[in-house]
Amino acid sequence: MSSATLSPAATKADTPISLRAHLRHTGALIRRNLLWIRQDPESMFDAVLFPVVFTLLFVYVFGGSIGQSLGGGQERYVQYVIPGLMAMMGMNMAQGVGTGFNQDFNSGVMDRFRSLPIGRGSVLFAKIAVELMRMLFATAVLMVVAVLVGYDIKHWSGLLASVGLSAVFGSALMWVFLTLGVVMKNAQSVQAMGFLVLMPLQFGSSIFAPPASMPGWLQAFTDYNPLSTLADTARGLMEGGPVAHDLWVTLIWSVGLTAVMAPVAIHKFRTKS
Repeated sequence: MSSATLSPAATKADTPISLRAHLRHTGALIRRNLLWIRQDPESMFDAVLFPVVFTLLFVYVFGGSIGQSLGGGQERYVQYVIPGLMAMMGMNMAQGVGTGFNQDFNSGVMDRFRSLPIGRGSVLFAKIAVELMRMLFATAVLMVVAVLVGYDIKHWSGLLASVGLSAVFGSALMWVFLTLGVVMKNAQSVQAMGFLVLMPLQFGSSIFAPPASMPGWLQAFTDYNPLSTLADTARGLMEGGPVAHDLWVTLIWSVGLTAVMAPVAIHKFRTKS
């Protein structure tokens, strides 16, 4: 098709955009998404309630029995599970970005964005930036609840490093769910697919319990499960202990997911009819 037959909006949208313009567009879209959250505060309920519910549930329901297997009691389990729950923050926020992205498509918002002369990647990067802000907010809520139930922060620098690593892995995982948000027909399908993918990763890991009592084949799976390595790295950083192997595995997963899924997500977004 020749350029003469293209609509003005399409011609404008396909014009090469400079890096400076990309950054300006991303900033404007971040502001738009934050204003939307301000108008719809219920969208923050998951970021507020998830860390509260999971912390109280696992500490007071499973803390006593699992804590004994760790050589202590509920207090020992609090020290074990909080870094694991921190590793889950990025995972849960990543699932949310996929459903929200899909809803924007079905409501026609994305059609409006794609008709504008803005960088296609700017829409996706803005989504990720806002979800990372939500993740940091959820992590702050988690740490407040953790301190209230008895968590002892031993290394503040390790805590900050753990939050940063969780944000890196969470942003990589968001590219997977942005792709699902584009290719799936509705938000329910994105949630269902996310459940099927994340539940085995979540519970087949060292987040909630040490894998020593698991079958051998499951222990082998947990060794390279990115949620396990992220949780174990956070424990090492926050409690003291070896982190090198788990840190490298987590970073390799993060870089690999981003390198593979970011181009796919951007391509699917550009070509979605």
